[in-house]
Parts: sequence; structure tokens; C-alpha cells
Amino acid sequence: KTSLVVSYTTNGYPTEYIPTAFDNFSAVVSVDGKPVRLQLCDTAGQDEFDKLRPLCYTNTDIFLLCFSVVSPSSFQNVSEKWVPEIRCHCPKAPIILVGTQSDLREDVKVLIELDKCKEKPVSEEAAKLCAEEVKAASYIECSALTQKNLKEVFDAAIVAGIQYSDTQQQPKKSKSRTPDKMKNLSKSWWKKYCCFV
Repeated sequence: KTSLVVSYTTNGYPTEYIPTAFDNFSAVVSVDGKPVRLQLCDTAGQDEFDKLRPLCYTNTDIFLLCFSVVSPSSFQNVSEKWVPEIRCHCPKAPIILVGTQSDLREDVKVLIELDKCKEKPVSEEAAKLCAEEVKAASYIECSALTQKNLKEVFDAAIVAGIQYSDTQQQPKKSKSRTPDKMKNLSKSWWKKYCCFV
């Protein structure tokens, strides 16, 4: 996950692995000719952060739920752990299911290691079926190393996040808006919060 965010925000691949506690990244992108600031929160997946992680979920417009296509156990956690946790705290926020490390699916060393455990990479078909079952907005496979489909992941997140944010911010009664409220509302439209799980 972290490599995905770093590769997108810096256009470079991180050279060393540092386990994530909680990291925030920011990127400004253009959507329909207007600047959109993405606040990207990279959350920790370890069990010891289970009670802290949901603190990052407040104001999240979109979740990028990541698993490695060469780690069947991370794929299993999508439906068993991550979707229930997200839905408990943010029942309506869209989820984009992201299969990471797609560049390793055909890697001989990885295939040998998986075979030792009698495992195989997660197929694209299985991931798409999972995305349907958990009602994800979409499924995209990518590689942070080669940057294949990296932009597509974030483009899909931006579109889904804007659509969700717009539905959440529609006023119930237009009469109750004051000019100050309008000003604050329009300021918030350019910020989109993405949470990586």
C-alpha cells in the first residue's frame, strides 16, 4: 500500500520497506480543469492498530482497499476483516478494491515460494467476483513498481470520492443556507479524503 501511495505522489518507487503506522500524503490533481487536493491516509494493517485505525476513517470520501495479488491471505482478509471494519464505521463510503503487485503474478521466484505453501496468485476473476460480492465500486490491478494502472487507481478514486462527497453535501433545505455556510461548503469541495486499508 505504501509503495502505491509513494509511487503516485512522488513518481518514484521507494527503495526500502518501512512498516506503516499511519502516514498522510497530499497531492493536488486537476479534475475537469479544477484543482482537487487529495488527502491520502495510509493506515496500518497490523492487528495491534485495530483500535486506532478507525480514527482515520472520519470524513473519508473513498476507501482504496488493497491486497497483494501474490498473497492469498491478504485477499482473504478483504471480506473477512477489512470490509466489515470499513462498513462498521463508514457504511456508505465507496470502496475501490485494488490488487497490488500485479508485476509479480508471473514472477518465477514468487510462484516457487507460493507453490511451497500450495498456493497460487489470486486470479483477476476471483478478485472481480470478490469486488462484486463486497459491493466495491470497481476492481483495479496495478503495480507501484512499473506504475501500470497506477494513475487509473487514483483516477477512479477521485471520481468515486467526488460523487460520494457531492451526495453527502447536498443540502436538505436550501433556505437554511447562509452565505457563510455556502463559503465553507464550497471550500470543502476541493478536498477529497482517501483512506488506504
